[in-house]
Amino acid sequence: MTEPLLDADLQPPGRRLRLLSYNVQMGISSSRPHHYVTNIWKHLLPASCRFRNLDRVAQLIADFDIVALQELDAGSHRTGYVHMTEYLAQKAGFPFWHHQLNRDLGQLAQHGNGLLSRTLPSEVTEHRLPGMVPGRGALLVRYGHGETALVVMLIHLALGQRSRLLQLDFISELLSDYRHTILMGDMNCAPGSAEMNRLFQRTRLCEPTDEKCTFPSWRPNRSIDHILVTPELSVSSCHVVNHACSDHLPVAMELILPEDVHLPS
Repeated sequence: MTEPLLDADLQPPGRRLRLLSYNVQMGISSSRPHHYVTNIWKHLLPASCRFRNLDRVAQLIADFDIVALQELDAGSHRTGYVHMTEYLAQKAGFPFWHHQLNRDLGQLAQHGNGLLSRTLPSEVTEHRLPGMVPGRGALLVRYGHGETALVVMLIHLALGQRSRLLQLDFISELLSDYRHTILMGDMNCAPGSAEMNRLFQRTRLCEPTDEKCTFPSWRPNRSIDHILVTPELSVSSCHVVNHACSDHLPVAMELILPEDVHLPS
């Protein structure tokens, strides 16, 4: 379990870190089950409502320091060749962004994940995740160096459990040497699942204090979107945000960084 929650107002200024993880579903905004059918054309064709939804997402994420976004397009026919990660970074005022392209379908789709940050990372590394079907990735972002580095990883795991087990084993190896670690994203599995239990056994990441249901956004009953941290990072708050611009709801967390972790200015 995570450490007891702290009163953030009692912490020194500048030690807080605000995080958000959000599967934005390409800006399609499914809010009812039948939208998976009626909105299917938006996966292939431009839609003006997409950018109205993205503008709402930009308003939300502007209050955070590091944002992990899943299901974004890097600029294809369906978005009018607008790079969605770059668009959101500019709208929300983030000086740094990075897009990991996981499925390159040419002009039809440039599918991937994006990370937005108010602090310039020391290093960004892309990894391809194993699985039955290709097209899943992990983005590792490091702030600082050595034992005091803060490491943030953005992931979007597969739908099948067998693939998720392979992917979390791979991720466990990547994260095993770091003390201050944040793992964020759409993991497509609940905290008590076999694959998540194996992740907790093989890393120092902590199990959430309780399940926070994020899917489907119109009637959340599944806890599949997560922000996980190692014990050195004290969680002052964690909650699901009522922001229905997708079939997922976002997860927000505020951390208190330890004294020996200094993000580059």
